[in-house]
Amino acid sequence: MKVDVKNLDGTEMTWRSATQPVGSALRIAPTFVASTRDETTGVETTIEAHYNPGEGRYIVTAITNRAFRDDFDQQALRRTASVAILQAAVPQCITIRLTDEDETGWTSIADLTSSEGRIIPPWMAAAAVKRGGKDERMEVIEIIYGASALAGIPPVRAVQLELDIPHRTASDWIKKARDNGRLDGMTYNVGRQADGN
Repeated sequence: MKVDVKNLDGTEMTWRSATQPVGSALRIAPTFVASTRDETTGVETTIEAHYNPGEGRYIVTAITNRAFRDDFDQQALRRTASVAILQAAVPQCITIRLTDEDETGWTSIADLTSSEGRIIPPWMAAAAVKRGGKDERMEVIEIIYGASALAGIPPVRAVQLELDIPHRTASDWIKKARDNGRLDGMTYNVGRQADGN
């Protein structure tokens, strides 16, 4: 799904938009607007989302559906795809610092990989599962957990899939990252949906 993500004032979402620190190494945009057009149905859906520190995730606060052509699908106009849009938009709103330079070197999670459906590139996943690479592992867990939990995706499952590891190992590594303070400000509760329900 192609999603156009902007700041609330309509300007482009960049690394400078990510002003809210979460975890130990991530910064996120506190708010965003994301839109997508479905050419098949002729419907455009736009959501507005705000980071809620108490919930440790983004909350969708507004949803707008509109037809952009005369022969639109009237049933599709009544349905919303807010969860899918939120999940596609969040990686563009999370940044990490790849270099130690002052206020440069920040990049979005979306820019890390070109593989659709992946949070991190394969080289980063390989570094995380190597023996002895505990710092790299904790950084990668923070990235995967942050990108999934903030979007309402089950983080343990995301860590499993991204790193190709068993559930038990993913849970253990997440617990260690949380104990190290790397997951502060990010929460995922089983059964909660990304749209706040």
